Amino acid sequence: MEREEILKVIEKHLAKSVPGIAAGIDPDKKFSDYGANSLDIVEIVSGAMRELKIKIPRTELSDIANISGLVDKFEAFAPKVA
Repeated sequence: MEREEILKVIEKHLAKSVPGIAAGIDPDKKFSDYGANSLDIVEIVSGAMRELKIKIPRTELSDIANISGLVDKFEAFAPKVA
């Protein structure tokens, strides 16, 4: 799974959860920089995981500092294509 694909899915769920988000988010920013609260973040992460068909234990998500960190985590847990 490509980083760009993962980022687009996260961006879509961010825009769905937080009004006023334009296309082209900066992956180095935190979700809170876009106005997302903790409930929004849970919704964004769980929605993106469902769409990407990725399962990540909650304990693995606690150290994520920014959107790029979430993309990295999703890449690490994405199903490998043979």
